[in-house]
Amino acid sequence: MAECALNLASSPPALSANLRISPTRFSPLRRILPLTSPSVAGKPLFCSHLHRRNSVLSTNSSRSQFRTKSSMAEKVTGISKAEVKVYDSEEELAVALAKYTADLSEKFCKERDAFTVVVSGGSLIKSLRKLVEPPYIDSIDWSKWHVFWVDERVVPKDHPDSNYLLAYDGFLSKIPIPAGHVYAINDALSAEAAADDYETCLRHLVKSKILDISKESGFPKFDVMLLGMGPDGHVASLFPGHPLVHEKEKWVTFIKDSPKPPPNRITFTFPVINSSANIALAIVGAGKADVVHKSLGDDKSSDLLPVQMVSPEGELVWFLDKDAALKL
Repeated sequence: MAECALNLASSPPALSANLRISPTRFSPLRRILPLTSPSVAGKPLFCSHLHRRNSVLSTNSSRSQFRTKSSMAEKVTGISKAEVKVYDSEEELAVALAKYTADLSEKFCKERDAFTVVVSGGSLIKSLRKLVEPPYIDSIDWSKWHVFWVDERVVPKDHPDSNYLLAYDGFLSKIPIPAGHVYAINDALSAEAAADDYETCLRHLVKSKILDISKESGFPKFDVMLLGMGPDGHVASLFPGHPLVHEKEKWVTFIKDSPKPPPNRITFTFPVINSSANIALAIVGAGKADVVHKSLGDDKSSDLLPVQMVSPEGELVWFLDKDAALKL
C-alpha cells in the first residue's frame, strides 16, 4: 500500500532487461533533506494510520548431538525445528547466509510472487553483504522483495542509532529494490504512535495479499526473518526480564525504557516473530559465546532468554561463527 510504504523520490528507471539500476538505486535517504518531515517530493516517507492485536508462543531448548564436518559443524537441537550451523569464520557465515536468503527468495517469488523479509540491526546487516555481490546482486529478483524491521529505534532516519540508516548504508542503497517496498517507521511520531502506525501498515499489507497471515496463530507470517542477538540474549527489542517478552495481543509494540540506549523503540512481538515461515539467527563473536552456550548447551535454567523463545512455525537456523560457538 502506497500510504504504508517508505516512498521517497521516484525509483530510478531500469537501465536494462535485468533491472540493473544506477548506483544511486534506491535513494530515499538524501542527507540534506529533513528526514523527520512526513513527506519528500509529495510522497509519504513512512507508514501511516493506527491499530493493534493477537497471541504468543515460547519454547524450551535442549541439547543433542554435535558433529563436525570440515569447516562447518551442524547440530540438531531440541528447539522446535532448529538447526545450528557453525562456520570457521564470519566470512564463511556471510557466504552461507547469502545463499540461504537467495534460495528462499527464489522459492517464495515463484510461489507467491513476493518475498517478505524482516531484518534487525547490529552485526546482521554486515553479514548480509554477500547478497549485494555477484552472483546474487544479478540473480535475485529484487522487485519482489518487501523489507521490514523487526525493531527500530525511534530516532530520525539519519541518526547514527537508526536501524534504517544501518540497513540503507550497508544493504538497501546497493540493491535495485523499489522504494515503495521498504517499510520504515514514521520517526515523527512518539514510540507508542509509531508502533500503532507500523502495525496498521502490516494490516494493510495483509489485506492486499502482500503479507501472509498464519492459519495457526492469526498473526502476520513473514517469509523470512534475518535476526541477530545481543550479548544479553535479547532479540528485536525484547530484553531479558522485560514484560514485553510476554506480550500476547499486539503485532507491534513500543518500549520507552530499553536497557540498551536509545530508550525509545518499537518492536515486533513474539507472536509475530514466531509466526514466521523461516528465521535465521546470525551470531558472531566470542562475546556472545556464553549466551549461545546457555541457549544451546547443557544449561537447564528455567529462566528463558528471549533468544530461547524464538520458535517459528517454520524452520529455524542458527548461523554461528566458531567464536560464538566456542563453548558448545
